[in-house]
Amino acid sequence: MKKRNRIIDYMSYLAFRTAETIFHMFPLDANLRTARLIGSVMWMLINSDIPVVNKVLRRRHREQIMGNLHIAFGDRYSQQELEKIAKASCQSLVMFAMEFLFTGRMISIYNWHQYFTLKNFEPALKILLENRGAIMLTGHYGNFELPGYLMATLGFDMVAVMRPLDNPYLNDYIVKAREKHGLSLLYKKGASASMEQTLQDGSILSFIADQDAGRKGVFVDFFGKKASTYRSISLVAREMKVPIIVGGSRRTSWDKFQHEIELEDIIYPEDWQGKDDEVQYITERFNKALENMIRKDPTQYLWLHRRWKSRPPEERRLQETTKEA
Repeated sequence: MKKRNRIIDYMSYLAFRTAETIFHMFPLDANLRTARLIGSVMWMLINSDIPVVNKVLRRRHREQIMGNLHIAFGDRYSQQELEKIAKASCQSLVMFAMEFLFTGRMISIYNWHQYFTLKNFEPALKILLENRGAIMLTGHYGNFELPGYLMATLGFDMVAVMRPLDNPYLNDYIVKAREKHGLSLLYKKGASASMEQTLQDGSILSFIADQDAGRKGVFVDFFGKKASTYRSISLVAREMKVPIIVGGSRRTSWDKFQHEIELEDIIYPEDWQGKDDEVQYITERFNKALENMIRKDPTQYLWLHRRWKSRPPEERRLQETTKEA
């Protein structure tokens, strides 16, 4: 791995903190409108013919976004409609970043209902209140930090599994900000024993579950194309016999801070017991739940995300055979 430049990392951290200070001079709703504008400019630059911009953004990011959208919706939407979804996805990403700066200062156990509504969430709350351990999953959709953050604010013992940021200064700052408001963090690498202990203690493990897991992941259908998924979620759920709660936070207004946290599915231990391949079944089911959630409003998914990066063995063998021919 290439050694990082600590000076550049620290300057990036200072730039982040400076921007945070400036944005905090204005109300969040006003900043969200600014974020939408920045997202629009971002999409415009991705589509730009300016040589430098084209080299940095268009070749990689536009092809990634539009390629993913064609996989998911190429047979349903026109090119113009896909472009609109792509632009809105960029806006949603910047709005998520803006909301992240304000969440800790705004949300408390006394006022959370001013910003959130819970949809079909009663079965999930019942599980959380039992304090017997559970897994909560979401994807890169809407504000994917909010479900776990809100549950921690409401007093549930939440432990989020994460990959540390490459910038150590930003990572330390964000970790402290999350922990300050009751959300514990667990680094993903080598965390199997800690995850099992967390569940044994009756806490809730929180994952972002739509990340590419490389060639060794479990390959399941996601919008009709095989996608690699980490098997650790299914393995720990099977081992500890805990339910899996799948849902997400959907923005209900593009002009102010309003979100709907919806339960999409609950996978109970009895659902997978007796299946020929329990890990495959669990992984397929929560990916299908995430897909159903995204279909309700595809503009709020992070289509820049390389969800289909890794290919299953049969596809790789076919590619190798084709090259040899």
